[in-house]
Parts: sequence; C-alpha cells; structure tokens
Amino acid sequence: MTDTLDEKTTAAPAGPHEELETRLAKARLGGSEKQRQKQIDAGKMLVRDRLELLFDNSWSFEDGLLARYDEGLPGDAVVTAVGKVDGRDVVVIANDYTVKAGTWGKRTFEKIVRAQELADSTGTPIVYLFDSAGARIDEQFESFVGRRAWGNIFYNQVQISGRVPQVCALFGPSPAGSAYVPALCDLTIMVRGHATAYLGSPRLAQMVTGEDVTLEEMGGAEMHSTVSGLSDVLVEDDAEAIAAVRVWLSFLPSNWQQEPPITAPADPSGARTIKEIVPEVESEIFDIHELIDSLVDDASFFPYKDLFAPELVTGFARLNGQSVGIVANQPTVKGGVIFPDSSDKAARFIWICNAYNIPILFLVDIAGYMIGSEVERQGIIRHGAKMIFAVSEARVPRITVLLRKAYGGGYLAMSGAPMQPDALIALPTAKPALMGPDAAVNGIHYNRIQAIEDPEERAAFIAEKQAEYAAGIDVFKIANENAVEAVVPANELRNELTQRLALYRKRDRTAPARRNGVTPV
Repeated sequence: MTDTLDEKTTAAPAGPHEELETRLAKARLGGSEKQRQKQIDAGKMLVRDRLELLFDNSWSFEDGLLARYDEGLPGDAVVTAVGKVDGRDVVVIANDYTVKAGTWGKRTFEKIVRAQELADSTGTPIVYLFDSAGARIDEQFESFVGRRAWGNIFYNQVQISGRVPQVCALFGPSPAGSAYVPALCDLTIMVRGHATAYLGSPRLAQMVTGEDVTLEEMGGAEMHSTVSGLSDVLVEDDAEAIAAVRVWLSFLPSNWQQEPPITAPADPSGARTIKEIVPEVESEIFDIHELIDSLVDDASFFPYKDLFAPELVTGFARLNGQSVGIVANQPTVKGGVIFPDSSDKAARFIWICNAYNIPILFLVDIAGYMIGSEVERQGIIRHGAKMIFAVSEARVPRITVLLRKAYGGGYLAMSGAPMQPDALIALPTAKPALMGPDAAVNGIHYNRIQAIEDPEERAAFIAEKQAEYAAGIDVFKIANENAVEAVVPANELRNELTQRLALYRKRDRTAPARRNGVTPV
C-alpha cells in the first residue's frame, strides 16, 4: 500500500506579489463598506469616483497608497495622485471621508506636503478635493507644533501662490485650520447642502459666545457664496463641482511661466448687438451679462464670485479662442457702484489674472465708489485702495472700454487712463467726467440753489444746469484731446479688442524691482 497525501492539505502561503495585490485592492476601497455606503446614501461620491470623473482617462500614478495600512487607515485618509485633465498633468490631493471622516493624521500632512512640493517643482496645477472633519486631536503632538507639521500645508500654499494654479472643491466639511486651504486657493467651489467651512463649530460657538446657530448659518456653502465671499462658485452636486474644476483649469496655463491654452474661436451667442444693448440715455439700465454674451466666444463666460458683490461682474471668457479676464460694472445691481466687497472681489480676480498671464478687459459704466457714513465705517477707502493697487500693479495686457458713464474714483479703479492700461477705448455713448450731472451741479451751484425759495423755480434751475453740464460731457471732446486711444463703433468692438490683444500680448511684463508692495487691507 502506497503512502497518500493527507486530504486536509494546507494552501501555500501567499507570496509578496499576491500580498501586494491584496493590499492595493483593499487600500483602494478606503474605509469599511458601511462607511462607503453612508457616503453614497448622503448623496456624495466616493473619493476615487471623483478622481475618475476629473481625469481624462486613467490615473498616471498615486503616492502613499499603503501609508498606515497596517493601522486600518489606508492612505491615512488622503489620496495624492497625478493624472491628466484636457491632456495636461494635474496633482490632486483628495480627502477620503470613509477613512476616519477624512481627518488629518501624522502621515496625511506628509503626503499633502509632498504632493505640493511635486506640483511646484514641476510647474503643475494642484486640485484639492476636500471632504474632511479636520485634524485629529489625538495625533496633535506628532503633527502640530514642530517644523514638520500640519501648518506646512498652508505655508506651502502661500509659497506656491501665483506659481501654479490652486483650486479647491469642497464636498463636505472643512473645519478649523483646514478651512484655510480653500481660503488660500485661487478658486474655491462649494457644493450646496454638503460643503461647510468654519473656524469654530456651532457647538463651540455655543460654548464660547452663547450663540445659537446652525451649521449652514455658520459656514454653509450658500452663506460663503453670498455673504463671506470665501466660495467663488456654488454648485449643486459633486459632478458639477468636478466639471467646474475642469472648466476653470481650461482658462489657465499650467504655471506662471506659460501662456493660457488657446481654443478654436467661436462667434458670440448674444441675440442683440452691442449697439442695441447699450442705451444712450444714462438713466436707462442694461444687463452687462447680455453685453458680455454679445462680445465673447459662444458660452465661454465662466463667472467668478457671481453671487458675491454682484454689482461688479468678474469672470473668465474667451475672445477669438484666447483666455481673457473680465471686470465689468453691472448697472442692474446697485447701479454698478463700487462697494467694499466689490473692491475686494475685483482686486483678487485681477491678481489671479496677472499671476497667470491672462489679459484683463474692463467694461466701464460707473458712477463711482459708494458714499455715505455706512460704507465709510466699512472701510470703503482702504478697500477701494486695494482695487486701485491691484489694477496699477497688473502687468498683463489691460484694455479699458468706456461704455457710458465713467465718473470720479470709480473711473480710476476700473483702469482709467491714469492707471496706464494698454488702451482706453470709448464707445460713442461714453461720458467720462469727474462727477455726474447731479453731483456736479449741486457742488457748483449749491449756494444759488439754496437761495431759490420757490420749489418749482429751484427744480427748473437744477434741471437746466444739469442739462448744460451733461451736454458738456462729450466723448468727442476727450478724443479731440487725445485722451483715448480710439472711439470705436459699438458693433466693431469685438474685432478691435481681438486685434489689440494679439499685439499687446507680445510686450514685456516685468514688474518693478522691489521685494513687495504694501497692499492695502
């Protein structure tokens, strides 16, 4: 009788290759099935599904996937990877909320910092996909105080700023210190109903100040998009956020030393011509969005902070396939007058354009800065100075178009001729002046007006003087004095701008020699 093998044979131990495949597959799942399902049930995408939607096809590579695998924290709750968006490399830093609520641990910041350094050294944009409950208190002594710590993330953001584009999409919470990541990015996108950002939670606020407030009121996406200005774009879901990231990146170069991408030109989509849109009468309003649609390539306008300080419209667009930044007064909202918030909004947008070689087009129809005790207490002077500072230091091509009124300090803030734009162009409807008729007549004839006792006689006198003053504000007079580069027929404006920008892009953009200007705050 021959020997036989025991029927209870033991399976051969897995080799290193099999072990690796097992670990990689498990790490890519992220947290437990329960946590993954919880994320999906909340109406949110899993982190790797977000990246699949962001990248063109597949990922190029990922770093640190197996970090803290043995501790049950795959990747330490953050995915750092490289992939292509519209054929160009981007570095992505994405929280995995299914792993310990996406919190930051002792390896999280190492991975994030390493990804930031990679992006900066290679001239590659950074996309932050944030969905995190913040830093882990139980790991603070390993990650907070020293020179290699969580704070390195913010330090790097500042060093990188203006070198490579940084965009943050907030899908969930971003509390306490982590809230500074979106604040330090060039663009922040927030998902309505899910994204939040706050330094102190409602519970902490209740403890410290006694304030009773909801999470949405404290730091919700809608509040930050309309009131605080932290959010630049408000979207409805994760997919729309990813789409917005892709569109925004399409306007910008990969880094500050490159030119923006060029696309195929497209005719404007506006139903009416610019001549039809801009009223000749100053008191009649028009929607600047309609003018923009009739000027730029079809459906190319991408608004920046459209829900915040809407009296000033800012955003990217394409003009004959070329990226351009637009700063425009909106007559339908507060008359397009500049307020403290709109000054800040304009300054930041101009700095973004200047950093990444995007020419700026100013569309002017402004009565000036807002006046009154309330805005003075809000700091209209220093906020307004910030806008003038940004305009004056911009070295990218700037073209200013006077649509209608251009009065006082508002004219300067909107890149008037003394701010040295490449060109000041006027439509035939333009009316630049130190003051509008109302203010000028009141200032010049105040004593005489007060001396007229009869109300009807006083009103008639004021109307007469206003008409005389308005008649003297004539675009052809300033053209006669050579104060504008050109007065252009309204329906020829697009071609004029296209030709000028093609030439102005060729000039040197070297900034003055200095360490830094002292920016008004």
